[in-house]
Amino acid sequence: MKRDKKYIILEIFGILLGIVWISPFYLMLVNSFKAPRDIFAGVLAPPTEFNWSNYVQAFDDLNFIRSFFNSLIITVASVAIIILFSSMAGYALARNKSWLSGAILMLFVAAMLIPFQSVMIPLTSLFGQAGMLNRVGLIFMYLGFGCSLAIFLYHGAMTRVSVSLDEAAIIDGANKFQIFWKIVFPLLSPISVTVAILNVIWIWNDYLLPSLVLSRQSETIPIRMFYFFGQYTRQWHLALAGLTIAIIPVIIFYFSAQKSIIEGVTEGAVK
Repeated sequence: MKRDKKYIILEIFGILLGIVWISPFYLMLVNSFKAPRDIFAGVLAPPTEFNWSNYVQAFDDLNFIRSFFNSLIITVASVAIIILFSSMAGYALARNKSWLSGAILMLFVAAMLIPFQSVMIPLTSLFGQAGMLNRVGLIFMYLGFGCSLAIFLYHGAMTRVSVSLDEAAIIDGANKFQIFWKIVFPLLSPISVTVAILNVIWIWNDYLLPSLVLSRQSETIPIRMFYFFGQYTRQWHLALAGLTIAIIPVIIFYFSAQKSIIEGVTEGAVK
């Protein structure tokens, strides 16, 4: 009986925690259909009538097609090169057992503690001098800021991949490049999905770095969202509708990768 009460208490706690977690999404979705006066009249109340015109106007004001593709190109390219270079670096550092590889790994770990605000001015200055204040330069910046955590995760995953696989492939005549891409990298797919999810959420929602780098023609969705908040006005109804539209691609990506996430968790549990 005591055990049953314990599980009931845990279930109640889980339900309350779920309500707290989902409440921001509820507020965003409910208020995105309201007129401005209805939002200020009652934030928690459901809309008396659904104003779909909020979404139409937000879609138009965001210049959604252009800003969506700008965000998509930057996010996909950045995540791809982060996974590419970080996985190779993690493999090299894990397979080379020396003080130098350990020191390099510690440098990458220490780099995660450097706040972006402390380097943003010299960084944008250097990239400006090189003529790379554009989407290409932004992608390289994301590689620099995102590879530290990714290398740390790949290095940890590599310690669970047996060296005997490399030795067997060498006996069969494979070189280092073939060993990594054909044997080791496929085994790292769960950690690759984890790295992809972490970086997609970060890069897709990032505002500060793109605002310093991109021109008006290359603006991403978070930058366009800023136009709903003027000096004297706050168009909350349009901003919330725009936010709802903006998070849909991330939600689709997350649920499409959910199977891989579960596989990664269960694989780690078995090991």
